[in-house]
Amino acid sequence: MSESIDFLYPTKWLSKASTGERVACELRMRIISGIIESGAILSENKLAADFSVSRSPVREALKTLASENLIRLERMGAVVIGLTEKEINEIYDVRLLIETFVFERLVKMDVQELVNELSKILEMMKVAIKYKDADEFSYQDIMFHETIIRSIHHSYVLMIWDNLKPVMESLILLSMRARIKEKYDDFTRIINNHELYIEAIRTKDRALMIESLHKNFDDVQEKVEDLWMSQQMLTKGVEQQDD
Repeated sequence: MSESIDFLYPTKWLSKASTGERVACELRMRIISGIIESGAILSENKLAADFSVSRSPVREALKTLASENLIRLERMGAVVIGLTEKEINEIYDVRLLIETFVFERLVKMDVQELVNELSKILEMMKVAIKYKDADEFSYQDIMFHETIIRSIHHSYVLMIWDNLKPVMESLILLSMRARIKEKYDDFTRIINNHELYIEAIRTKDRALMIESLHKNFDDVQEKVEDLWMSQQMLTKGVEQQDD
């Protein structure tokens, strides 16, 4: 990396990030995009020079990426492991599991405030599409789902989400940047799917939510029903214990 290469990660997303977090975000994007290939050696000294920082934030960044299993730490650097297709699918499995769990909690809650907030975010997504701003759209898309997850105030679900979010951000950014160039018309479908998602929450309609999840998560197929059945069995078990 050098100053002549444009950074992949949006700088406007990093206003509150530490230097180490900034380095980690950029390296993560480069590893997941394949610019830095699996097996590549990352040197602390070279990374510090490339980013014009000391070795301390570089070490912080490498520790973060190691915790995400994207690299393996070595003396004075790291070896890139990368992200396999299987691991990407597993990330979306966990995300789907979280969102089915969250919906089962929402059916017992007052959701009007949440619906209003999601509707506002959706309008921002529409504006981003109008101006073909994939980065802003990605940011609002992540905020849309995070708002849903945070609404149930479940600390351990949120902990899982926070651990999943950095890698997922990179995957979504790369996907949306490609789509806005190659499949711009597909964003109409994406918006319609999010509108369906809001309506499912507003009406607390499980069938509508299953349909929405099918449309929002590509290739989930029978996974939605399997995960939903597990969530309903878990919920019934908890209710029986409470009785």
